[in-house]
Parts: sequence; C-alpha cells; structure tokens
Amino acid sequence: MTGLLATKPRPVDVPALAEAALWQELELTPKPGLVDKLNNGSHRDMDHALFVRSIAAITPWFSRFAELGSAHADKPADAQLRIIRPMGMACEQAMYAATNGVNTHKGGIFALGLLCFAAGRVKNISADSLCCEVSNICSGLVSRELAARGGQATAGERQFQQYGLTGARGEAESGFATARRALAQWNGQSLHGLLLRLMAVNQDSNLVSRGGIEGLRYVQGYARELLANGWDREALLKMDKALIERNLSPGGSADLLSVGWVLSAIK
Repeated sequence: MTGLLATKPRPVDVPALAEAALWQELELTPKPGLVDKLNNGSHRDMDHALFVRSIAAITPWFSRFAELGSAHADKPADAQLRIIRPMGMACEQAMYAATNGVNTHKGGIFALGLLCFAAGRVKNISADSLCCEVSNICSGLVSRELAARGGQATAGERQFQQYGLTGARGEAESGFATARRALAQWNGQSLHGLLLRLMAVNQDSNLVSRGGIEGLRYVQGYARELLANGWDREALLKMDKALIERNLSPGGSADLLSVGWVLSAIK
C-alpha cells in the first residue's frame, strides 16, 4: 500500500501529542513497578530525573520522524522500515547520551516514532488511519525478525520460541491492537485505569525478562483482580510494593500507555 501524501495543514500535531504522552506516563503516580514521582519502581539504574533528561533528548526527534514519513509518503508502506530505522537508531543514541547508557525509552521511541512517521504519510489523521499505516509498515516484521533468524537467539527471539510472545514488534505489526482493545474498555478518566487494563492483557516481554512467564501471569492476574474488585490509591501502592519485591516492571505496558494516550487524544 502506498502512503497518501498530505497536502493540507494537519489539524492534529502527532509529534506534540507523543511528547505529551511521555510526560503523562512519567508523571502518573503511583505506577506499580515503574519509575514515578514516589520511587524508582523495580529499577536501580534509573529515577524520575533520568526520565526527564531522556524525554528532553528524544522528543525533538518526533517531528523529524513525521517529516521523514511525509518525504516518503509516495513510497510503498512495506518499504518504509529501512528508511525509518537509521533515524530510530539515532534517536536511541540521543537517549543513551542523555542517560549515560541507560535504556529509559527504547520501546517508546519505537512505538511513538512509528506513529509520528505514519502521521507524515497519511492524508487524514485519525487513530484508525495511524494504526493501519503502522501495521502496513510493519507487515511481516515478526516472521522476519523473530521467527526466521538463525544463530544465537536474542531475548526477544527466545521469548517467541518458548512462549510465542511477539513483543513490541508484534504490537506494532498488529496496529497496536492491545492498546486499542484496552482503550475500548476504558472510561476515559483515570490513566491508572487504562494502565491496569493494559497490564491485565499485555504479553509484556519486560515482565518475562525479569520474572519469567510466572512473573507475567502474576502481574496480569493482579491487575485483573483490581479491575474486578475495585481499586484506589492504597491498592496501587500495595501493588507497587508487591512488584518491587519481585523485581517486576511492566515497562511494555508503560510504552502502550503512551501509545494509548496519543490515540485517545486524536479521537
């Protein structure tokens, strides 16, 4: 599919929304197992101040992703990954330079960078059009990069081989299906509610890396229990304590929270 070159002023500034989404995610407190204004979650190498520096370093790139997408809007979607990847890697290097080598936002750069790039390609920006374009851009990504590679397996490849988990690649190839399903069930009020819905269903590779499939199931079950029985700040603080004790951090759900915020803002 070929991107539709945008010729009219865009009423939706997706790069600005992507930046705002990172701030919304960071400032949301408490966030079980994640860095927030109260503590560092299950992380010993990062804190709130480090995330502030990271966001400042990477957000100037979002408009560049959109400009790159616009410049290549006449080219087929399935030829776009090789175009966007060098810029994505450069954005990652800016993050690492700001954080002294700590990975604070690699997943966010991947997901939000794709949304911004897609925004440059589509004529009429909507949640549906962006997600469809990201899916087209990433078509076949899982089979190419997780299922068919030889040699020593990466962590993502091992998770795919052992559990069928597709991680960030699969989420992008699906057009952020997990985030969109969670949004459909969200009342549009507290972002904590959206985060819990994401944690309840997301096949979070970060949790598997830290706690195995048992860690993933633990967090999913905990989130589902809170959604079923009700939750308040104290319940979230208790969950935060439980995840920190188990060294579990639902970073994949945090990335999808940013994606979900952007999509909800566009609607």
